[in-house]
Amino acid sequence: MRRRRAAVAVGFCASFLLGSVLNVLFAPGSEPPRPGQSPGPSPAPGPGRRGGRGELARQIRARYEEVQRYSRGGPGPGAGRPERRRLMDLAPGGPGLQRPRPLRARPLPDGVPGWPPAPGPGSPGPSPRLGCAALRNVSGAQYVGSGYTKAVYRVRLPGGAAVALKAVDFSGHDLGSCVREFGVRRGCYRLAAHKLLKEMVLLERLRHPNVLQLYGYCYQDSEDIPDTLTTITELGAPVEMIQLLQTSWEDRFRICLSLGRLLHHLAHSPLGSVTLLDFRPRQFVLVDGELKVTDLDDARVEETPCASSADCVLEFPARNFTLPCSAQGWCEGMNEKRNLYNAYRFFFTYLLPHSAPPSLRPLLDSIVNATGELAWGVDETLTQLEKVLHLYRSGQYLQNSTTSSSTEYQRIPDSTIPRENYRCWPSYHHGSCLLSVFNLAEAVDVCESHAQCQAFVVTNQTTWTGRQLVFFKAGWSQVVPDPNKTTYVKASG
Repeated sequence: MRRRRAAVAVGFCASFLLGSVLNVLFAPGSEPPRPGQSPGPSPAPGPGRRGGRGELARQIRARYEEVQRYSRGGPGPGAGRPERRRLMDLAPGGPGLQRPRPLRARPLPDGVPGWPPAPGPGSPGPSPRLGCAALRNVSGAQYVGSGYTKAVYRVRLPGGAAVALKAVDFSGHDLGSCVREFGVRRGCYRLAAHKLLKEMVLLERLRHPNVLQLYGYCYQDSEDIPDTLTTITELGAPVEMIQLLQTSWEDRFRICLSLGRLLHHLAHSPLGSVTLLDFRPRQFVLVDGELKVTDLDDARVEETPCASSADCVLEFPARNFTLPCSAQGWCEGMNEKRNLYNAYRFFFTYLLPHSAPPSLRPLLDSIVNATGELAWGVDETLTQLEKVLHLYRSGQYLQNSTTSSSTEYQRIPDSTIPRENYRCWPSYHHGSCLLSVFNLAEAVDVCESHAQCQAFVVTNQTTWTGRQLVFFKAGWSQVVPDPNKTTYVKASG
């Protein structure tokens, strides 16, 4: 009976998901309205169980004005103290995304702004390339996941490229709780959609190799709500920490370096210092080995106002930090330090030191310790991470660490050993011992340190740092031709 109920539940969920994604993706689309075109009817919010028309209108107006402040530029001097966990009150910043032509948003009689909202006048750069037309013949739609407000889908465009689509989750907590409170579905959608619009604006304004790329957007009708917003972005893989702990140190260091570069960019962005209030691995994705932030609707730009250092307490589950209050009445570096400590507790402490080359461990330990104590800012942290990269990429970390081997190796060009694998950790291949080396001397040193190793095969493949990938073998009873590899075997006698 339990299995039957579970099967029915799975079938229901699958059918609901399919209907939702088809509704999002294949509903009649429309490009942004042309000049003078009405944005469509926008019924005012009505009273709900606990809230009323005026409160919902106030919240929509607050989020609308926040997006407009991002459209115009950085935070203004008159911005007030943000509430602790109210996402709609996050500080402003950033440019709007340009539409093909300007559009004037029509305010409703009760002061609720029209939808879709007008673009900001300060948008830098070109308009996104993809619009509603790109979504009309997509294939392979798959649900990726959802959060408090948004749902994410993976689709393949007609040209074969895979992209991610983000839309307000009609079954999500954000929309559902609003409807229960105010009883107005369209108004509640508009309230949630401004968070998606904020993220779209920030993705465009904060463009960087470690910020997810925005490819475009589309306003389209969906269910009973006109002009629902879908954003089209670069597709990444979720960050799974358990899997990352099983990867090579070189790949884990790349993630930490990516994060250091991102935090440096956020600390010195065109908007000012940007902090991520929701800083967890799930807010990031991996794209070709690079870490990129994907969720920006919880970003805040302005620093925290203060009267004394007692107002500048940075709280975390394990410990708190008190920062100085500047003469201008702002907590000094709070946005930057919040990002940095979160990077330490979610990434650096797990990924940086373990299985690193022994000669690099003192420097890596100093990075972990300094970020854990907030003794450094992001500038010094990035400087030290770049120093580690230089030592590793140049091979300088090998000085005084490799030993001269008395064992001689016979070189067999254009050949490989297809079998006789053994496992080592961490390896680029789970079924064999595949490691990266700087040069032949390091390959010999690795082989000498493994009791099973009797030979190794140098490939023509390299890692992101330019190091060669080498298979280490437990024997060499069968050597076969391969023009892309060179085999080295321990000389007998």
